[in-house]
Amino acid sequence: MTLTADIALTLGTLDLRVDIEVAPGELLALLGPNGAGKSTVLRCLAGLAPLREGSVVIDGEVVDDPAADVFVEPEHRQVGVVFQNYLLFDHMSVLENVAFGLRARRTPRADARRIAYDWLDRVGLAEYAGQRPRVLSGGQAQRAALARALATNPRLLLLDEPLAALDAGTRGAVRRDLRQHLATFDGMRVLVTHDPVDAYALADRVAILDAGRLVQVGTFAEVTAHPRSRYVADLVGVNLVSGVVADGALMTPGGATVVIADALPGPAFAVIRPTSITIDRHSPVGSSVRNTWPGVVADVDRLGDRVRVGIDGALPLTAEITVAALESLALRPGDNVVAAVKATDIECYPA
Repeated sequence: MTLTADIALTLGTLDLRVDIEVAPGELLALLGPNGAGKSTVLRCLAGLAPLREGSVVIDGEVVDDPAADVFVEPEHRQVGVVFQNYLLFDHMSVLENVAFGLRARRTPRADARRIAYDWLDRVGLAEYAGQRPRVLSGGQAQRAALARALATNPRLLLLDEPLAALDAGTRGAVRRDLRQHLATFDGMRVLVTHDPVDAYALADRVAILDAGRLVQVGTFAEVTAHPRSRYVADLVGVNLVSGVVADGALMTPGGATVVIADALPGPAFAVIRPTSITIDRHSPVGSSVRNTWPGVVADVDRLGDRVRVGIDGALPLTAEITVAALESLALRPGDNVVAAVKATDIECYPA
């Protein structure tokens, strides 16, 4: 059995149309810029946002299908949710918090408390059972929220930025703990995160959302090796250029020409690594470099012994040069420059 979701929903300016499938034991991470629709996908799966069109099927059970007039309320779905800020009820004990979902499903009080205590013991919080959530650290609160989500024995676990509320010093340790606890759950898992480290450490596959659409799905290595959106390109620190290949060159919508060494005709992406770009005040004379683009320095960002230079022009680029090269050229924002790249240093693949 799997999670199969065909989601169509309009929410304000967001027009969301997403198809996802997750197998038992698999964790799919949703990545993308703010406003892409990641958290809205989770809300649709949880039943907190009804679909306009499409369907959500969990282990063969249809829980949302507007065309068939089917909508299963959130409390009756086999779904557990870990919210970004955990949403533990401060007026309840930690034990009562973990038992909350069970009680909402009319589990007898004694049974709910027994199951909740067992889960607290599993996540190492049994000693806090009778205390209020305010005594828990950020990592402990995350474990309590995870125990609450798993206590109802869901088939689908949804995690909405589960590490975002933690400080940088504790995220690594809590991430390792979360990975260990998730390994004991054999259902389907969907994670929303802004942090590529979370996706790399926890996910089997990643799905990139942009403006309500899935633009790329695959393993983290597959997605970052061949970016298909500017978001992913920025994530891995490369320049992504899209256009149409003909006669050994890629023509961008803005009219720039990128000469490439080898690529099939048709719509394509080209990746230009910042370290492959050289910058000069003038076009190189007598050079074998086939790609030169004039531009204006937009920003200069020094990172240790390297410098990233943003260049505006017909082909906007980010170059990475040495501090010595920066000082030699005496570059400042607003300066006119020429960026150059060898055709053999550009990777091109079909769009």
